[in-house]
Amino acid sequence: MTDRRIVITGTGVVSSVGSTVASFWDSLLTGKSGLGRVTQFNVDTLRSQIAGEISGFSITDYIDQRDARRLDPFCHYAIGASFQAMKAAGMDLTTGEVDPTRVGVLVGSGIGGLSTMQEQFNRLFKFGPTRISPFLIPMMIGDMASGAVSMQLGARGPNFGIVSACATGTHSIGEAYWIIKRGDADAMIAGGAEASVNEIGLGGFCAMKAMSEQNAEPTKASCPFDRRRDGFVISEGAGVVVLETAELAKKRGVPILAEVVGYGASADAHHITAPCPDGGGAIQAIRMAMNHAKLNAEDVGYINAHGTSTPLNDKFETMAIKSVFGERAYKIPVSSTKSLTGHALGAAGGLETVVCVNVLNEGVIPGTYNYEEPDPDCDLDYVPNQTREQNVDVALNMNFGFGGHNAVLALKKYID
Repeated sequence: MTDRRIVITGTGVVSSVGSTVASFWDSLLTGKSGLGRVTQFNVDTLRSQIAGEISGFSITDYIDQRDARRLDPFCHYAIGASFQAMKAAGMDLTTGEVDPTRVGVLVGSGIGGLSTMQEQFNRLFKFGPTRISPFLIPMMIGDMASGAVSMQLGARGPNFGIVSACATGTHSIGEAYWIIKRGDADAMIAGGAEASVNEIGLGGFCAMKAMSEQNAEPTKASCPFDRRRDGFVISEGAGVVVLETAELAKKRGVPILAEVVGYGASADAHHITAPCPDGGGAIQAIRMAMNHAKLNAEDVGYINAHGTSTPLNDKFETMAIKSVFGERAYKIPVSSTKSLTGHALGAAGGLETVVCVNVLNEGVIPGTYNYEEPDPDCDLDYVPNQTREQNVDVALNMNFGFGGHNAVLALKKYID
């Protein structure tokens, strides 16, 4: 493994609270919720009738309509966020400044083209198999976000897609970090994208009884770590970052937003949906990320928690943090931005990595909103209901997915 330092130079966002990094960040700092009653289809018969829908985003701001028609919305979101991130990083692969064969893409999706799948199943049942679109398979498969981004931007380096449910975005950024670290690329476009606010997506999660049923007050339904939490609120979008070697960033003369210093990944080996009761998998991933980064408990100044607003996740995540950090856990600000954005599944890790980057740069921590009734099992400093001005040098982003997948990133202010 090389001694290359890996930094973030660009970020991009499509989310329920804003489809640019600036609008996304402003919403988190002002407590603007992106959650509401679903408007795209009839939800009257569903247990959960609320979601974080995307508004104010147009794929034709980035690519032409002909190309857009051949891509599922999750790819639209991935492309939008990737274009933003590349622009912010000042990287254009058509100029010859950067070798496109040394720039890869790893934008994963937990579920992939669910809208396309639903639409084409409806055609199958109505008209038969000969009427299925020839674009069904390429529009549906989860790797197509990475494929589409590389085609649109001309990135010809390592390219594939990770699928690890709600840990997808964080795994994607972590694995992109290692790809550059070992010398297989000089830069990577990495993150997660998801578009699952549709009938089959909402219906499937409702059947699992995994989502909040607080339909009367949608903006308060996602209440991480609060005693009233009863399930997550589904949302969608994309969060993407540009990673590159510090050497390349300095050569190009672009601002460095953060340094990726550690990454941890583990499995609970416990249950298909429920987290491990002792938090063992999460603990292992946190410690792995900190060991890679050579961090101790005193170094960590902020944790963006997975914080899904489900009874088990929030309890066991709190246990994991206390197990790793001991008494120091009570002094580390921990917040869940899902209280405003909802849970964007495979995109969550990408979005929340952008949050951590902004915390390091802005010295402001977004709060955990809707925290009204403390739970004795969740007794950390969750930065309740408001932002907090605080200088942070090291931040952790934590995401956990169905299947027992755990991923943790350690980010640090860059010091030359």
